[in-house]
Amino acid sequence: MQREAVGEGRQALFSGQGALISMEVWKAHYFQMLAAFVQKGVRAARDELLRLSLEMNDATEEAILKYHEESVSFLFANAEPEDRMTLAHRSVLFLTDLMIIRQAAEIAASGGAEEAGAEDAEGLAGEFPEELLPVSKFEAVLQHMDNGIALADQSGTVRFMNIQLAQFLRVPRSAVIGKTAYELARFRLLDRPARRFLLRALRELRQDGRFHGEYTDSEGRIFRVAIAQHEALDGDYLISVRDVSDYKQIERTAFQNDNLATLGKMAASIAHEIRNPLTAIRGFIQLLDPHMREIGKQEYVRIILSEIDRANNIIFEFLNSSKPALPLKQKVQVDMLLRQSILLAESEAHMKGCELHYEIFDPEMTVSVDVRQIKQVLLNLIRNAMDAIEEAGDGRKGRIDITARREGANVLITVRDNGKGMDRATMSRLFDPFFTTKEAGTGLGLSVSYRIITNHGGTIAVDSTPGEGTEFTIHLPHAD
Repeated sequence: MQREAVGEGRQALFSGQGALISMEVWKAHYFQMLAAFVQKGVRAARDELLRLSLEMNDATEEAILKYHEESVSFLFANAEPEDRMTLAHRSVLFLTDLMIIRQAAEIAASGGAEEAGAEDAEGLAGEFPEELLPVSKFEAVLQHMDNGIALADQSGTVRFMNIQLAQFLRVPRSAVIGKTAYELARFRLLDRPARRFLLRALRELRQDGRFHGEYTDSEGRIFRVAIAQHEALDGDYLISVRDVSDYKQIERTAFQNDNLATLGKMAASIAHEIRNPLTAIRGFIQLLDPHMREIGKQEYVRIILSEIDRANNIIFEFLNSSKPALPLKQKVQVDMLLRQSILLAESEAHMKGCELHYEIFDPEMTVSVDVRQIKQVLLNLIRNAMDAIEEAGDGRKGRIDITARREGANVLITVRDNGKGMDRATMSRLFDPFFTTKEAGTGLGLSVSYRIITNHGGTIAVDSTPGEGTEFTIHLPHAD
């Protein structure tokens, strides 16, 4: 009897005969099921959605969408801000599930409701074609992948975007879904580099039918982007975006290690083939010094000796860049260390029109370091700052600020200049061996400095703005 009652009720609803359930009833059921899902994750069963779709038999899609929007707005107003993204996502899933069930019910009704009259609601739900059933579990997987995923139809309109891609772009998904690629190219919520990258991708898609490229955002994050058209998706475009910043850092580190290994071999060969002859030449020049003084050519001796010493220094840098000598540490005051370094650079700074400003917030701070090596690092940074100010070439008055302060268990030393600054591409390679922006540079100074600070258990970092200046920051463990 119960099965016959259900069958008769369903037949009456499909054929428009019998009493219709009032709009207030289906709205109440709709809101109840929607709220249970978006707030608690309690998803309605297929037979419940079927019954709701039967109650909504005479409701137009416009009326359903309007009431859905009103219900979601009410739930939004009473939700916590951090829950609204989940709420919006689940509300779309609920509406999608309901529409799929509604569509399947219409297909079943048009295909012969009379033959199915003796079946109950659960039986009808079990006969829905598999491709029409909601794939919520798989969509949930897509939503929480580490990769950003989006789907666009053949006209370029975005139909789906997961949470991760929205976080990469830093835009709400609702603002992107439904827009065409050309609308996104003018979308103000996307920054200009992202819009340029999108236009480049569209050009390559038109030419090759697929696109692979890398995009670096304003924060230096690197994303690998792939766009391709797939027949399995009925010709839709699959967009995949992956954050490869960490992998790029590993690649740079591996590349740097390879260079250092090569440097080791070169340095050993250079030291063996050149350093010993230079030592002999220097000795003989010193023996000739009295004779050169007699004929008034002692200046030649000075020049030859200085050039030999400069060649020896270059060899020393090669050796250190491969494997800096282990630091012979001693406990020293940071104040004294910085004062001595500044004293060594003061005359050169004065000649280049640069002012050196020094400030230490705690004169009693101490570090356990190899004084010679740390002085080498500080002098290298100060001289680089002088060169950056000189290369700016806009007549600005050079200023180099050197400060030191305690930060937790570390001593923080900064060297800041008002020179020409650097872009992010230059900063990313700054500590690589042989990389230099100077015409006469060897590209070894900062590489050596990096290794020295690392051997002391510290870190060195750089921050720069083109046209404004550069700041190097050194962290060294406090002696205590």
